Amino acid sequence: MDFFSKGAALIGKLKIIFSDIKIQHTVFALPFAVMSAFLATEGLPEWETLGWILLAMFGARNAAMAFNRMVDAKLDARNPRTQNRALPAGEVTLAQYSMFLLVSSALLVWSSYMLNPLAFYLSPLALAIVFFYSITKRFTAWSHVYLGFALACAPVGAWVAVKAEISLVSLILGAAVVFWLTGFDIIYSCLDVESDHKNQVYSVPKRFGVDRALKIAYAAHGIMIVFLFGMLWHPALGALYVLGVIGVSGLLVYEHSLVKNDDLSKVNFAFFNVNGIISIGLMCVVIVDCIWI
Repeated sequence: MDFFSKGAALIGKLKIIFSDIKIQHTVFALPFAVMSAFLATEGLPEWETLGWILLAMFGARNAAMAFNRMVDAKLDARNPRTQNRALPAGEVTLAQYSMFLLVSSALLVWSSYMLNPLAFYLSPLALAIVFFYSITKRFTAWSHVYLGFALACAPVGAWVAVKAEISLVSLILGAAVVFWLTGFDIIYSCLDVESDHKNQVYSVPKRFGVDRALKIAYAAHGIMIVFLFGMLWHPALGALYVLGVIGVSGLLVYEHSLVKNDDLSKVNFAFFNVNGIISIGLMCVVIVDCIWI
């Protein structure tokens, strides 16, 4: 009975942690890793390779978010939007989060080892990149760009997993991810501008004001579209992909129409729902184009 109660307690803590790190937000980076794998293969990747890529992404994202929650625990406690997160609320301990971080990091390294030597050698660097994001907001307003750079590891890493190389295609797709993430993270951070001022946290909305920050986000999304069209020279992409990018452009315009300088009430909808549709929709378009070339 004691064994079962401990198991139930462990599952309960895991549920809290997965809820705390917003496991559903994996929808942002994961589709770009999948589409990169299809582009690298120019067709359907081997199921085993795809499975290890998914496990590596799962481990990397969980490790990055766990590190973020641990490093930001004191800041989160002072921010009304985040003070109910698991660590400041006392729902889990730092030791429990540390164990989750270690297991998630090990999952990334192990999955990379199962893919190929280059993926394995680069896995510690990938962890260092995603961990460092949590430090950047303490010294630069452009932490949003670095977060985009961290998520761009997804398509670049997936290409490495399939081809054991870093290609121009994966870098262009990664650049699109950088500017996409930069834009919508700036929008999301507008919710914290008052807290950022109080707690000496750096951000674009804090430095430039909400109105100018939204314009910067719009410009970032425009650059994303340029990079997406820059993918067209890949032989697997055609008319369907063009329609997909046009659709992404329309969704980004819609996203920005939801958020106003004096009305941030729809930021959460713009942040998750619209961007979730963008990432999944673009992934589906790329997969279909790759399969039907």
